[in-house]
Amino acid sequence: MAIKLIAVDLDGTLLNSNNQISPETEKALRQASSQGILVVLATGRPLSGAMTFNRQLGLAGQKQYNIVFNGAVIQDLAGNVLMNQEMNYHDFSNLRRLQRLAKVNLHFETPECFWTCDRDLGANLAINAAVNNELVKVRKPEEITQDFTFNKVGFSVIKEEQEVDKLWQNIPEWAFAKYDIVRSFSSVIEVNLKDASKGNALIQLADRLKLDQQQVMVFGDQGNDISMFANPNFQKIAMGNAIEEIKQEADYVTADNDSEGIAKALKKFVL
Repeated sequence: MAIKLIAVDLDGTLLNSNNQISPETEKALRQASSQGILVVLATGRPLSGAMTFNRQLGLAGQKQYNIVFNGAVIQDLAGNVLMNQEMNYHDFSNLRRLQRLAKVNLHFETPECFWTCDRDLGANLAINAAVNNELVKVRKPEEITQDFTFNKVGFSVIKEEQEVDKLWQNIPEWAFAKYDIVRSFSSVIEVNLKDASKGNALIQLADRLKLDQQQVMVFGDQGNDISMFANPNFQKIAMGNAIEEIKQEADYVTADNDSEGIAKALKKFVL
């Protein structure tokens, strides 16, 4: 069945080690798009953090889409929200309880900005906000109102990466039962609602566009991509730099993100 939608993770997949789209990868994705194949960026970032790369690929408007916040939100590239899964003040309290298990930063992501109750911010959180062109609002816990909602949470390293390891090893079962919790990088743990994942969002988007799931191809490399690779109907391409769990679920392992992995797979299977 011909591919009609290509979902591409950003960091470690579309972007090389210099945080850039390589010329061959850009050319291949533009060629796919010119043939009527939807190219959908599927990322843990907010839309603001993906727009530079959408523009580079020539993607814009109400008939192009991004899956953002690890699948909690689907937006068209005019900024309209098609699907939005939010956590609430009760979740805010739960996640602050988890933070006490280790010395890590905790921030809450919304389409408008990042929020944190931490006074001391590590470079990881500061860089994350800067890369995504997001303001960080630092507030005391008592300043967070009962109607507070957010789409995604990040626990990140302050100084010592072993503190992120400590948190990961001590997250209780009730948290895994209630939330979708992934280790997206060694220095970051990301949290969404249980049903908010890239894989589920991609199913919803395909249904909305009346596409068969077998017409969807996905590219990924890290823990927050696993939900896409768990779907037996998608055509699943793991990057050469992907974690082993992604490679084991993949239909094909391509070259890494510094070696034109996306372009090589598209030439082999699509173009």
